[in-house]
Amino acid sequence: MNATIPTAEALRAALAGLLDGLPPKQAAQAVDRLIANYRGTTPTDAPVLRDRSDVAAYAAYRMPATFEAVRSALAAFQEAAPDWVPATHTDIGGGTGAASWAVAGAWEGPRTTVLDWAEPALALGRELAAISGIPALRTAEWRRARIGTGLELAPTDLITVSYVLKELTADARAGLVDTAAAAAQAVLVVEPGTPDGYARIIETRDRLIAAGLKVAAPCPHDDACPIEPGTDWCHFSARVSRSSLHRQVKGGSLPYEDEKFSYVVATRFRTEPVRARVTRKPQIRKGQVLLDLCTRDEALQRSTVTKRHGELYRAARDIAWGDEWPPHDAGESGA
Repeated sequence: MNATIPTAEALRAALAGLLDGLPPKQAAQAVDRLIANYRGTTPTDAPVLRDRSDVAAYAAYRMPATFEAVRSALAAFQEAAPDWVPATHTDIGGGTGAASWAVAGAWEGPRTTVLDWAEPALALGRELAAISGIPALRTAEWRRARIGTGLELAPTDLITVSYVLKELTADARAGLVDTAAAAAQAVLVVEPGTPDGYARIIETRDRLIAAGLKVAAPCPHDDACPIEPGTDWCHFSARVSRSSLHRQVKGGSLPYEDEKFSYVVATRFRTEPVRARVTRKPQIRKGQVLLDLCTRDEALQRSTVTKRHGELYRAARDIAWGDEWPPHDAGESGA
């Protein structure tokens, strides 16, 4: 990721400054309603965020987690396409702009357009961008649009769709994915790391491949997902630092939480997907590390790395859920 753009710190500062006066009781009530909607199963044809208090609560409750999930997915994408830099970016259903903040931290200079059907979310997104100090965000265009079937998109390099598909009917999801695939050189879709979120990602992955795109991440291949439906689901985890405001709105005392998410990135240009990806938290035991992997050639497999593997064992002890295996800078013998 581009270390010259401290977007995570800037986002926390912007949220703290803008939402400092948010009444705790009002915020908690709005958060409770948003959680019920977020965990529910009924799609909607109306914006979830209804007014300023909803949007402010959402920003405090969900924006840091969405940002970290998208940032993690973008990091995997950059590993597969290290030389590719988007000049334009469209954030579909971007709301207050969490995905756009992540894109601004990954590359300098993409011209971003945020599309959402909730004007209160766009308004707060503009405010946060204006105080961000990040040029790409301060010059972003925030435009109201109905998300789903019939959405018209100008050609763009990168499209992000984060935590949006759950809100749409099946037909609207299919239409949106097909429209994004036709308009972009690269499409990133992120959903909650739940069985139904994973199911939507697999549906999206299939449609993107059918449209002629190739999977860049997280999968090592374009073949069917090797997970048998109903037995498991592919998802990853991102660590989210909690500000005092975040802890106040969400409750709890820990300085962090872990956001579970599923995602797919597909492109119209050549990338180098990983040879294998760690699909579960590594199990570190005495003298060995157990890795659950999705691989190019052998589908799902359990790999045991022991001390006799030398450099690979040292690498395995530091490997994280979602990382490539083996790392580029580690030996491959015996793994």
